[in-house]
Amino acid sequence: MENGLEEGQIVLCTVENIIGTTVFVKIEGNREGTIVTSEIAPGRIRNLRDYVIPGKKIVCKILRIRDNRIHLSLRRVKPFERKELLSKIEKERSYKAIIETVLGKEDAKKAIERIKEKYFILDFFEEIRKSPKLIEDYLDKGQSEKILKILESKKEKPKEIKQVFKLSNKSSNGIVIMKNILQESCSGTKCNIKYLAAGKYSISIKGEDFKGIKSEINKTMESIETQAKKSSSEFSLEKS
Repeated sequence: MENGLEEGQIVLCTVENIIGTTVFVKIEGNREGTIVTSEIAPGRIRNLRDYVIPGKKIVCKILRIRDNRIHLSLRRVKPFERKELLSKIEKERSYKAIIETVLGKEDAKKAIERIKEKYFILDFFEEIRKSPKLIEDYLDKGQSEKILKILESKKEKPKEIKQVFKLSNKSSNGIVIMKNILQESCSGTKCNIKYLAAGKYSISIKGEDFKGIKSEINKTMESIETQAKKSSSEFSLEKS
């Protein structure tokens, strides 16, 4: 990890410049990175500016950090990873706005700086949901009560991840085999599977946080793939 960044991390970037076949970006937090043409989008790219233009905000994945150079990819970011990061950013803005509403801009800035000495803003608000008294370590009682009241009135919508996949079996009892695979793989999970068309299904899972449902859907898909191989069924994931 380097200055809070690590390989595989999903980050928000702003396109700064395009020189030849390289896109130069500013990573949120004031770091710089580059994206080569092959990491912009799959297939042949005739014009980079069809995908990126200076000033545009894009969500990227850190591929490598070498000699203080950060190499990024735009095409390797999965839809749910983009959604997760943008959701976190929006949530953090919302939390900062709550502090500003109660304290005013200048006092809020100081309070946020104090909080950031120990917590990320998102983590701090998650903690005070569990232990409300924690907020009084940073704000006075009146301010704390106002913020907790606002939080109480804001109910978060459940998050959802979807994945489309193909599953088929050509044997005489193929339908039974596939049904057993799906039932066994989803047993004990919150997944919801829908039949879309011949051999095509969608799976969705809702939950409180992306990390948890991401892990659950990954385990479910791995189970389906493993059982498909054992039963000589055909399995593949659809690209989003």
